[in-house]
Amino acid sequence: MARASRSVTSSGKWKYCNPAYYLKRPKRLAVLFIVFVCASLIVWDRQTLVREHEVEVEELRKEITDMQNRLEVLSNAHGGKVGEVALRRKTTKSSKEVVDDPVDMERREKVKEAMLHAWGSYEKYAWGQDELQPQSKSGINSFGGLGATLIDSLDTLYIMGLDQQFQKARDWVANTLDFNKDYEASVFETTIRVVGGLLSAYDLSGDKVFLDKAKDIADRLLPAWDTATGIPYNIINLSHGRAHNPSWTGGDSILADSGTEQLEFIALSQRTGDSKYQQKVENVITLLNKTFPDDGLLPIYINPHSGRAGYSPVTFGAMGDSFYEYLLKVWIQGNKTSAVKLYREMWEKSMKGLLSLVRRSTPSSFTYLCEKNGGYLSDKMDELACFAPGMVALGSFGYGAEDSQKFLSLAEELAWTCYNFYQSTPTKLAGENYFFHDDQDMSVGTSWNILRPETVESLFYLWRLTGNKTYQEWGWNIFQAFEKNSRIESGYVGLKDVNSGVKDNMMQSFFLAETLKYLYLLFSPPTVIPLDQWVFNTEAHPLRIVQRNEGGSVGNSNEKQKPSFRIGGRKEGRSG
Repeated sequence: MARASRSVTSSGKWKYCNPAYYLKRPKRLAVLFIVFVCASLIVWDRQTLVREHEVEVEELRKEITDMQNRLEVLSNAHGGKVGEVALRRKTTKSSKEVVDDPVDMERREKVKEAMLHAWGSYEKYAWGQDELQPQSKSGINSFGGLGATLIDSLDTLYIMGLDQQFQKARDWVANTLDFNKDYEASVFETTIRVVGGLLSAYDLSGDKVFLDKAKDIADRLLPAWDTATGIPYNIINLSHGRAHNPSWTGGDSILADSGTEQLEFIALSQRTGDSKYQQKVENVITLLNKTFPDDGLLPIYINPHSGRAGYSPVTFGAMGDSFYEYLLKVWIQGNKTSAVKLYREMWEKSMKGLLSLVRRSTPSSFTYLCEKNGGYLSDKMDELACFAPGMVALGSFGYGAEDSQKFLSLAEELAWTCYNFYQSTPTKLAGENYFFHDDQDMSVGTSWNILRPETVESLFYLWRLTGNKTYQEWGWNIFQAFEKNSRIESGYVGLKDVNSGVKDNMMQSFFLAETLKYLYLLFSPPTVIPLDQWVFNTEAHPLRIVQRNEGGSVGNSNEKQKPSFRIGGRKEGRSG
C-alpha cells in the first residue's frame, strides 16, 4: 500500500521541529526543546511506521490465507483432487513460524523412507489385500479382503506428503473396494481400521468418496448393536448382517470391543448429519454408567443380554485398554464441553482405579500397571498397556495443578518402564508382555514382537505435551531397532522371539497406520496435526475435533466447517 511521505516542515505536530517556531520564544526554551522534541517525535514516528507496517503485513497474510482457503473449498467442490495437496499444506501453516530442527528433519525423512519401503512392498506383492507377508512375498486377507493395509495407510500417506501413493490408493477405494462380503468381521477391528481410516482420509483430504465408503461399512456393522441392552455383539457377517459373539468368551461381549467405536460413529454422525450412529454407541456408555463402579474399573467380559459384567480380569492391556482411552478421547473430540462431561467424569473414576494398580519393581523401581482378577493382583503388564502413559499425560491437563502434575509424573514413569521393555532385550525390541519379580525387576513373558505402536505413541504424546526431547531420542532408538531387526528386502516383519531375533512373516497393517505415523509425528513440528484440532482414534487415525452441542444433538458438520489441511487400537495379538 502507498503511504504519503512526511516532511518535518509540514503542519501539525511537526511544527515544533521548525526553528522559526522558537524565534518568538526565549532562547533557553528553544535550546531545551528543539533537540528533545524533534528527537522524540522522530523515534515515535519510526515506531508508528513499524507498527503500521506490521499491521499491514498481518492483514495481507490474512487476506492471502482467506483466498487460499476459498481455493481449497472450490477444489473440494470439484472432486477434492489431491494434485494440489502439497500446496495446500504449505499455505495452511500457522502465521507463527516454527523452527524445524535439522536433526528432526533428517530423522523424519528416514521414517518417511521407511514408509515408502513398507508401502512399496505392499503395493508390489499384496496390493488390495489386507496384509503383506514379506518373506513369502504374498498377500493375506486377515480381515475378509477389505484392503486393511491400504485403508489403514491413507492418512499416513497424506500426512507424509506422498501424494502419488495417496491418489492411487484413493482410486482403489473409489473403484474397487466392496464391502458386500460373506465374511464374519470383527466389529472392533473393522471400526478402528476401516471406518476410522476412511473418516480420517475424508477429514484430511475433503474427498467425499471416503465418507461415502465409511457410511457403507458402518451401516453393515450397525445390526451388531441390536441386542436387549444395546451392548453390541463383537462379530457380524458383512453380507447377511447376522451378529454374534465368539464362542471362547462364553457368549459375553468384550469390554474394549464394545466400548471402542464411539469416536468413529460419533464422527460419522457429525459428518453425515445422521444421528443413528452416535445413538447406538452412546447408548452403550449410558448403560455402563448406570452401574459404573467408584474405581471406574470394569472386567473385560460383559453380558450383552443383561448388561452385567462377568467374572473376568481387569486390565489396561488386551481386551480392556481402549475402553478407557475412548472415555477420555470422546471428551476431547467434543471439545470438552458440558455435552461430553460424562465421559470425563467416568475417565477420572477409572484413573482412581488405575492408581490402585500401580506398583514399582525392585531394585530399579520401574513403575508398572498390574492386572487384577477378583481380589488378586498379577505383576504382569502387556506392551499393549504402554498406550497408558500417553493417555494419562493427555488427560492430566484436565485436572487442577496438583493432580495434573501427579498424573503427568506417573505418565513419565510408566513411559520409562515401557522404553525399558525395548532396551532390556538383545534386539532392543519389546516382547508382548512382561512379568515383574522381587529383586529381579522385569522379564519378558510372551517373547514375540509384531511391530506394535503403543510405546512410540506414548513418546509422541509426552514430547508434544512436555517438549522434552528425551522422548524423541527414545523413539529414534526404537526406530533404529526396527530398521536393524525387522526390515527386509520386501517389507517389514515382526520377530517370533525378541531374544533370538528370529523373524516372522507378517507386516501388520498397524505398522503403517500407527507405528510409522507416530514416529514421523514425533519428529515433526507440533503444527502438524495439532492436538487442539485433532484427536487420534486407537488406530492412530486423526479425526477433526468438532464442538458438541448441549444434549449431544447432531448437526451436519460439513455444512459448517470445511476440511482442515495440515502439512505433513489396541488390537488383539496375532503372531505371523
